[in-house]
Amino acid sequence: MQENNPLIQVSMNIILFAGDARNNVSLALDYAEKGDFINARKELADAQENITKAHQSQTEVIQNEMSGVDYEPCLLFSHAQDTLMTINSEIQTANRLVNMYEMIMDRRTDQD
Repeated sequence: MQENNPLIQVSMNIILFAGDARNNVSLALDYAEKGDFINARKELADAQENITKAHQSQTEVIQNEMSGVDYEPCLLFSHAQDTLMTINSEIQTANRLVNMYEMIMDRRTDQD
């Protein structure tokens, strides 16, 4: 019975934290495009904090399974893991993009 599957709540937590991280990434890139690197980096830090919370939820399930807890298969958990990894990659890419935006802005300022 899926409604009694503890992975449902864990999956929702992962998806919610990862979704919050994605929103932080989007805001970070918006700030970077405007040259506001302080707020861009703050959003990236918030994104990292949110993705860490999502990852901790996943890790708890993995550790439980390693300790002998059996979980009923759950498609939502697979989706949550996919979401977590995708957004983690977005955070890594956004960090590099913010750095590139800043380099470009610095070069423009040096040329003026």
